[in-house]
Amino acid sequence: MKDLLLLSQWLSPAFPVGAFAYSHGLETAVRAGQVVDAARLEAWLEDVINKGSARSDAVLLTAAYRGDVGEVDLVARAFQPSSERLREAEQLGAAFARTVRDVWALDVGDALYPVAVGHAAGLRRLPLDDTVALYAQGFLANLVSAAVRLVPLGQTEGQAVLARLSVACGALAREASQFTLDDLENAAFLSDIAAMRHETLQPRSFQS
Repeated sequence: MKDLLLLSQWLSPAFPVGAFAYSHGLETAVRAGQVVDAARLEAWLEDVINKGSARSDAVLLTAAYRGDVGEVDLVARAFQPSSERLREAEQLGAAFARTVRDVWALDVGDALYPVAVGHAAGLRRLPLDDTVALYAQGFLANLVSAAVRLVPLGQTEGQAVLARLSVACGALAREASQFTLDDLENAAFLSDIAAMRHETLQPRSFQS
């Protein structure tokens, strides 16, 4: 129970990492008419978690949980598809690391967000599957929250999308024990292109 409560705190929207300021390129997709309702949002996020950056983050988190954080962070940086995605992961990771150092006295250095979370969870020996599941849910919850503001969607519609995607979060968590850095892949090209195009989007409400 203590482990789940700690993970829930670390990966809660209330944890001070500033995730609410980032849309991960979703703002571009909404503006382009690619995400216009709950069904399109769900399809977009299914690709992100099954084939895209949320899955890649789970691989990086797992690798950092197990060991050479410095090497994993270098790979994570090289794998970012755009400058805004890199800055997003840097800033979230630095804020997360600073807070766990200050509150829990964990020796977690600044690293990209999934790497910092994996390192902290490994130091505390938290269950890997629970860490991945709650990380993935938090990742998707932030994008659902952005979509509620951008599309716009009703809060109930957004929560229904997130509830259905919980199946994918659980499936990803069950795979995590087998992940190595060789499993890094990304086929969610529309999401990555949206992130690239966001760099010149005007006007815009989000930092990515």
